[in-house]
Amino acid sequence: MTPPLSRDSPFRLLFLCAAGLLVFLAATPGQDAWTWVLPDGVEPPLVPADNPMTRAKVELGRHLFYDPLLSGNRSFACATCHTQALGFADSHGRAVGSTGESHVRGAPGLANVAWIRVLTWADPRLDRLEDQARVPIFNEHPVEMGMAGREAELVSRLRESAEYPAWFAEAFPGSAEPVSLENVTRAVASFQRSLVSFGSPWDRAQAGDEAAMSPSARRGEVLFGRLGCGGCHVPPFFTSAATGAPIRDVFFNTGLYDIDGEGAYPPGNEGLHALTGMPEDMGRFRTPSLRNVAVTAPYMHDGSLATLNEVVDFYGRGGRLVRDGPYQGDGFRNPYRSPRLTPFTLSLRERTDLVGFLRALTDESFLSDPAFSDPW
Repeated sequence: MTPPLSRDSPFRLLFLCAAGLLVFLAATPGQDAWTWVLPDGVEPPLVPADNPMTRAKVELGRHLFYDPLLSGNRSFACATCHTQALGFADSHGRAVGSTGESHVRGAPGLANVAWIRVLTWADPRLDRLEDQARVPIFNEHPVEMGMAGREAELVSRLRESAEYPAWFAEAFPGSAEPVSLENVTRAVASFQRSLVSFGSPWDRAQAGDEAAMSPSARRGEVLFGRLGCGGCHVPPFFTSAATGAPIRDVFFNTGLYDIDGEGAYPPGNEGLHALTGMPEDMGRFRTPSLRNVAVTAPYMHDGSLATLNEVVDFYGRGGRLVRDGPYQGDGFRNPYRSPRLTPFTLSLRERTDLVGFLRALTDESFLSDPAFSDPW
């Protein structure tokens, strides 16, 4: 664990500015300081008052995030489905749990998740990382970590380990019983909030480095705006889920399916409709962030598009044509498809430019930063 800073420091919030980055230092009495290093114009994320950021908590959360001890069969960790080199996303179009069960949706990337208001593909009620962290550990439908009904066993495992009791005590010094499920989720949430990604070529260009993006990627950025892509993938987070937009401007039906011409999506994968029951919510899913999108293939909520070029073709057509099989239908004709989606035609050069811009959103430093890597 990282040794704490001085524990006699009073609460403080300092703002420093250097090289286009704002550095925010924050600490609470008796806790070690946490530093936010952010681009100019990006404010620190909202952090729950009952779980302030500290270095000890983040480091504990990193160990828990990578530890298969949190799974029923001790073979599966949070990091199994959220791989750093893939932007903390998954290479499977549909995630696979610890028991081998295939899920209906893929694991989304975690870059800048501290700013994301909606944390899952189709449930706007999960808006706190502390609450969301319980889902993969204890979920039964589908099984992910496989610890449902074994909460006491999980706490016992941690208390009996050689390292965790001391680490929990350091991270939660005021807690009567530091090793608890509540503190597990608080620590994991703190680590996830530390996953800040603002080092892509696009970010460097925004900060004034004219050589950071190629001429092609710069043309692609202009095209991205002209096609209206930024209306849903809003910079600098490249998702409307990080803005103050109403919930219905966060979830969209993109015409990925239109089963039998009736607007239906595959069973068990109906999007927001599964929660609200409203016909117009069929197929509405959260807008994902495009940060590090070049390394997060396959794409869409169910991994049904393999490459960025396929994604461009899909949006250019205005919906996906599934010619055969149980899900056949023309997504362009889906009655619930968002009216924001307008078909377009690109030249070969324009396609290259647009994909080049999307690749310029890759933060190589984030994908290899030792502070986010497996500590074991």
